[in-house]
Amino acid sequence: MGLLKIGITCYPTFGGSGAVATELGLALAARGHEVHFITSRLPARLHGQAAADVSFHEVNTYTYALFRHEPYDLALAAKMAEVAETFELDLLHVHYAIPHAISAHLAQEMLHGAIKVVTTLHGTDITLVGSDPSLRSITRYAIEQADAVTAVSQWLKDETIREFNPSVPVHVVRNFIDTAAFCPTPDPHWQGRHYCTDGVPLLAHVSNFRPVKRAPEAVEVFAGVLKEREARLLMVGDGPDLPRAVMRARELGVTDKVRFLGNREDVAYLLAASDIVLLPSESESFGLAALEGMSCGCAVVATSIGGLPELVVDGEVGFLCQVGDVACMTGRVLELIGAPARLHAMQEAARRRAVDHYDLAAVVPEYLAIYDKVLRGVAERDA
Repeated sequence: MGLLKIGITCYPTFGGSGAVATELGLALAARGHEVHFITSRLPARLHGQAAADVSFHEVNTYTYALFRHEPYDLALAAKMAEVAETFELDLLHVHYAIPHAISAHLAQEMLHGAIKVVTTLHGTDITLVGSDPSLRSITRYAIEQADAVTAVSQWLKDETIREFNPSVPVHVVRNFIDTAAFCPTPDPHWQGRHYCTDGVPLLAHVSNFRPVKRAPEAVEVFAGVLKEREARLLMVGDGPDLPRAVMRARELGVTDKVRFLGNREDVAYLLAASDIVLLPSESESFGLAALEGMSCGCAVVATSIGGLPELVVDGEVGFLCQVGDVACMTGRVLELIGAPARLHAMQEAARRRAVDHYDLAAVVPEYLAIYDKVLRGVAERDA
């Protein structure tokens, strides 16, 4: 397979799907492929990547008196078709079935099938949007029309089959990370090092603070830990549940030992300075924040839901508890910080698992193999 021209569409936020899609584009560009991001704004993970050999095409929407809402899906489809035609793209890789895959299929129709579409399912498009009866048929259509479909975990693949029973195969390509960037040794010149106190365990919660992440429970776990051990907590990210998490910290009297940091570009450094990642989510198709923490040498205390058990081996790289079991998570954290040798062993095991199974060098070729299969399929039909 020669070098490809690839269009990537994702949500440009700090969420896991946008992070993985952006890292994929950067990794493909580093291998010599031509990458074009087609999104509503510059993806968060592209900020500070001035040297990256990727292009960005902004999707602009327009307000018309007849439209109650701005027609973003149509504007995205038109932009996809424009970029694909202008730059002679080989394929579009879209992340999320709704709305991105639908827009990609419209662009494909506009170009009379001259572009192929690869759709990656990340979770919410299946578990929430896809299960809404009013959107079920269009979500199934988005999956069925793709030239290739991938899911980020075996659990998500199984859920997709259970919910939609698609006639097309769903390939598991797990999320990945640049383990060289997310590593246990923080930059000695990192400006955020004042968050750390020598000898005091540092816990971290990283999320988009949507209700499914249950961020206030991370504060509750931390408050329970403080009853027996000195510690600190970093709450990294922003979203609708941030005010609730802040209020919970005030109610529990722990605000002086919790830092709410908002969205940050130095997440790798924050995690490298931390000891344990808390992930009390009620829904995780994969758990990218857990993987980022593992790669930085953190143990993980999380919930046993979705794709997390595939990533976090219970008792080896951390511990898993039932959703809502604050007492279990608190006890596990105390167990770890009370046994430094065991904590260190889990941190090392977490780093090894991230490097051995989830490094971009191992996973990116899986996407390239899917691209190759899709494009060779076109050649075989034309032959």
